Amino acid sequence: MKLRRQRGVAVITALLLTTLAVTIVASLFWQQQVQVRSMENQRLQLQTRWILRGALDLSRLILNQDVMDSPNITQLNGVWATPLEETRLDDYVERERLQGENFDATLSGRMTDAQSRYNLANLAASKQVDPNQLAVFQKLLTNLRLDPGLAQGVADLVARSQTLPLQQKQATTDEPMELVRAEDLLAVSGFTPPAIDQLRDYVIVLPTNGTNINVNTAPAELLSALVPQLSLSEAAAMVNARKTVYYRQKADFTGTAQMSGKQVFVPYDVRSDYFLAYSRVKLDRATLETQALLARPGRVPTTTVAWIREY
Repeated sequence: MKLRRQRGVAVITALLLTTLAVTIVASLFWQQQVQVRSMENQRLQLQTRWILRGALDLSRLILNQDVMDSPNITQLNGVWATPLEETRLDDYVERERLQGENFDATLSGRMTDAQSRYNLANLAASKQVDPNQLAVFQKLLTNLRLDPGLAQGVADLVARSQTLPLQQKQATTDEPMELVRAEDLLAVSGFTPPAIDQLRDYVIVLPTNGTNINVNTAPAELLSALVPQLSLSEAAAMVNARKTVYYRQKADFTGTAQMSGKQVFVPYDVRSDYFLAYSRVKLDRATLETQALLARPGRVPTTTVAWIREY
């Protein structure tokens, strides 16, 4: 009886040890799989960023070529404005044909003219609100059926957040956070997320103030805002006519029938220095979507990346 009991204990002990060993082995396998998956994810993220870097280099090349071909004008029928539809990158990877690998990689993107939007940094200079720029922003809000009274709060915030030259600074200066993107307008009393969604495609914050609206690429709502007496319907007619005839110089804009007897009180231009590049990279289960600001100052083909944001 005692021998039988000892055998039973031995069997139970053996089963417990076996269960413990299986649990430990399974745990080790699970940890290994987690580490492998983590390394794979890091590799995919790194590869998507390298693909993005290549896409931005291509965008810079296109903008450089554009300024060499047309240094004095930026228009919507330029090569830079042609979107890149979703394109499989596997077809361009030699290793796949040699080793039979499938990378499942795609790239898509597009560029827009950043100066077809209103630069909120223009609302003030040296901590002083510019009344003419304020009037432009007020009319833009009116054209978008938003409260024009919101413009003053934005202008005041821009003015307060601007940095004065060192010799003009005071030791006790209390400067609020400056605007970086459209979502930052929530810091201004009266702005709501729906209002920002409505305004998002019409405004931008560029690295410097004093940039000009490009009348060759600006939408009707902004063209109308640029000229105090220009109605939204007249601006829409100008945008429609622009599909066939662009403004090659500033005088072409003021010489249109819709501009007869009207004045522009803020600077404008027919070319641009800033562009937005949107990219979407998919590599297996990894996806990276970015927005980048490309700067092409002057008429020299030296496009650089001002910033990149993931979203």
